[in-house]
Amino acid sequence: MKRLTAVAALLSLAAVAACSGGGTNGNSTGGGGGGVYTTVDINKPSLDVNAPINPWNPKGNAFWGYNAMRIAWAKNTLTDPNQFYPGIAASWDIAPDNSSITLHLQPGNKWSDGQPVTAEDVKFSIALAYTQGSTAFAVDPGAAGAASDVEVVDDKTIKITQDMKNPSVTFVRGVMDAFVVPKHVWQSVVPADFWETLKAARGDGPEAEAARGQIKALSEKVLAFAPAQDVSAGPFVLKRMNPGEALLVKNKNFYNAANVAPDQLKLLNTTGNEQIWNYLTSGKLDNAPFTAVPADVMKRIKATPGNQVIKGYSPVAVSLAFNQAKKPYDNVHVRRGLAYLINREEVTQIASPEGGTAAVTTSGIHQKAAREWLGAELDALEPYKLDPATADKEFTEAGLQKKDGKWTLADGKPWKVTIHIPAPFSDWVSAAKAITSQLTTAGVDAEVVTTADYPLYLSELNEGKYDLGFWLIALGPAPYNIFQRLYGSSNGWNILGGKVKHSAPGKDGNWMGGPETIDVEGVGAVNPGELTAQLNSVSGDEQKAVIAKLAKAANQDLPVIQLWDYVNTQFVNTNRFTGFPEDESDLLRQPSGVWIQLGLIKKKQ
Repeated sequence: MKRLTAVAALLSLAAVAACSGGGTNGNSTGGGGGGVYTTVDINKPSLDVNAPINPWNPKGNAFWGYNAMRIAWAKNTLTDPNQFYPGIAASWDIAPDNSSITLHLQPGNKWSDGQPVTAEDVKFSIALAYTQGSTAFAVDPGAAGAASDVEVVDDKTIKITQDMKNPSVTFVRGVMDAFVVPKHVWQSVVPADFWETLKAARGDGPEAEAARGQIKALSEKVLAFAPAQDVSAGPFVLKRMNPGEALLVKNKNFYNAANVAPDQLKLLNTTGNEQIWNYLTSGKLDNAPFTAVPADVMKRIKATPGNQVIKGYSPVAVSLAFNQAKKPYDNVHVRRGLAYLINREEVTQIASPEGGTAAVTTSGIHQKAAREWLGAELDALEPYKLDPATADKEFTEAGLQKKDGKWTLADGKPWKVTIHIPAPFSDWVSAAKAITSQLTTAGVDAEVVTTADYPLYLSELNEGKYDLGFWLIALGPAPYNIFQRLYGSSNGWNILGGKVKHSAPGKDGNWMGGPETIDVEGVGAVNPGELTAQLNSVSGDEQKAVIAKLAKAANQDLPVIQLWDYVNTQFVNTNRFTGFPEDESDLLRQPSGVWIQLGLIKKKQ
């Protein structure tokens, strides 16, 4: 399965300095470049020739890092969400209290049609982000980490200020993740009085509510907007596409065009992991982003001339999540019993031997980041190692009955564990089958049911249709984002008007159905949603204390069973290009378009 990544060591200082230096003459096509670079897009594997060139459209043909640009590209380090590589912005100044960020745009950068990239483009793009409810650009009153002001300082400088009534440590990340598009192409989408409407939306009463409605009503218009042609500030411009591939050509106006090696770029369509394996074994790809690969296929990929494997940290883990609104999964002893029956090492070896490391326990955090945040407290958590005898005790405590070697519900009716999985994700399918086999051996009837595709899977999961399903967790580096996966909207907690509200199972996106408060041994009664919300504003030792409580809550209450932590396993081929990131580079957590635009990739001489 392909993932960012979700869920690193530094590149050499010399390489980073070379990448981060000022702009270059965009008219140059030097740098020893040339040739066609071929890869797949981790975010949009299935190409849609009819989709608009629009970075906000889920199927849009604006490809991150290639012809779609963010303000900056996150490094996704273990614990610090505020480290970035340059994008539209060359540099930035963050206020000590996180109250504002001032962006300094790339000097000399131009759109592919020759017009300059300006601070007005960035401000206009922020207006578009407001229509989509972006984290830093939310219109809901009291939203945590929302911007309160956007000021164009000069043509190449823009300042974004945070509303400090409800600040968030994720504010800067929310700003930097914003896409930037050309105002002169998109300006018809947003009314001329947008900023006046936004100002009114920040108030109270019917007029403010009406203003918020006007902004949100623009969302579909923004998603549907289709520029007549691609006007890009990235290293490439979309030239043409068919169902099998998208062809992009070098943007000679890009600020660092002199160091963009390929003249052309191909993004191949993929229908799943198997097709990527075929591309790799035939030597077609210069890079394949994170892809789950079984051991026998890995041998064939490695045997292909030029192919190499690069590995690094990925701030993502996969878990088996429970719908606690479904019996008997509302009983913590049932969840614990199942945890004691799953051999995570065996499951990981079967499902993701090259791309995963068996979870040391359930903490909600990738084990590398957990060691940084929790220290020795990580070792004090219950590891849930394979222990059928303890599983029997937990099931008995839950009131389940064992008849003729099979576990039944408390009333003696049959019990079957049904795990739902999206069919295209081969690693998840293999893992689910391994788990059901282990459970069946232990006397728990179990089955795997697949869903046709991932969007449908997420939709039905959100609707509460599944008893158990696979769920990505540990999406770092920001602790708030990590624990949102366990104690956010999917488990009933939402922040409205600056206050945390818990909704009943089946309401407001609550498909996990967990309790509002949990008694945690050594801590007492906690509201994990409120603790998670605190991570928006606390830092230092106070932040670590909250993380420790939440890790204990997750470990004791088991809203999910953490199965494995991803290893960012990528593939490169050095027959045509060189300069790829090394093992453990934080650049592995960005698409290879970012490597190219920073000037790392070189044409092989």
